[in-house]
Amino acid sequence: MADERGPGDPDGGDESRRDGLEGIIGASPAIRDVYGLTRRVSERSTTVLLTGETGTGKELIARAIHGLSPRASGPFVRVNCGALSESLLESELFGHVKGAFTSAHENRTGRFEAAHGGTVFLDEIDSVSYTLQVKLLRVLQEQEFERVGDTKTIQVDCRVVAATNRDLLEEIDEDRFREDLYYRLNVIEIVLPPLRERQSDIPLLVDHFLQRYVVPGREIPTVAPETFDVLAAYSWPGNVRELENYVERALVLTDGATLVPEAFPAHVRGLAPPRIGRTEVGELDRLCGQLVAAGLREVGGSETGIHPRIVSLVERQVIRQVLHACQGVQTKAATRLGINRNTLHKKISEYGLEEDVR
Repeated sequence: MADERGPGDPDGGDESRRDGLEGIIGASPAIRDVYGLTRRVSERSTTVLLTGETGTGKELIARAIHGLSPRASGPFVRVNCGALSESLLESELFGHVKGAFTSAHENRTGRFEAAHGGTVFLDEIDSVSYTLQVKLLRVLQEQEFERVGDTKTIQVDCRVVAATNRDLLEEIDEDRFREDLYYRLNVIEIVLPPLRERQSDIPLLVDHFLQRYVVPGREIPTVAPETFDVLAAYSWPGNVRELENYVERALVLTDGATLVPEAFPAHVRGLAPPRIGRTEVGELDRLCGQLVAAGLREVGGSETGIHPRIVSLVERQVIRQVLHACQGVQTKAATRLGINRNTLHKKISEYGLEEDVR
């Protein structure tokens, strides 16, 4: 596949450019569906909720929605809701007046006000406190708010695009997210597929990142077919962002004219398990050895049933450790394990791990 496409064509030719979006690489059916829905919702000021795992390109889609909309000439204002405390986030979103709190030495315009006539992108919307969600709901419904410390109501005209890498319905069940805010945000939902569900895009993405990170004046290396086989077999829990990092790393480690599998980390090549939280590979190997010994003791002198029993013991312990590392959040644990959330839910029931789920 690599030798049918020149490295100077990162988008894979006209096929991926025909209905693609600026800055987003891919021609698979899964990403084409995202292209089509993005173009449709861009025509109106409808609120959009972007969902998908970390590294799937939610901010790129948010910028595309803005850039294709009638509001494109207005501001695009991004807010990382997970990076600020509740009090700071409230001031960041709605602004404050002088004297509203100790460090409020002057009036400040908030992000919603700054986004008037354009789009405000609320990244990591799931991290907003329950109390602050009430004020967000009002902005969405009434297009108005007050600055912190003020009683004057400010009218604002901006489109809201929100993003999350969590299951908000699960957050609602745990009383961490308001149901009314969820339905107000989820007018149109765009689900960004993980890289493991669009593996046919990997060669396009690799070529694109090779062009981006190659040293000026140096020839872009070709990619060995077996390298693409290795990359296609990996689950990519970090998605496109992880692939980008490893392509840059491979360029640094490659002296020849061909990018071979050995330029990528051992766990990508299937030679070592990826790290699970802070558990080192050696510790996991030790644990697996103990489980194998336990499995052999359980089957005793029987010559049958050894393999499935040992596999079950190891799988149960790995899932349990990942759940602990993710504080029992199933969506995050499924991402780290590289499996579907429904599959994880079935495994939790099968192995009796309900107490390890938050």
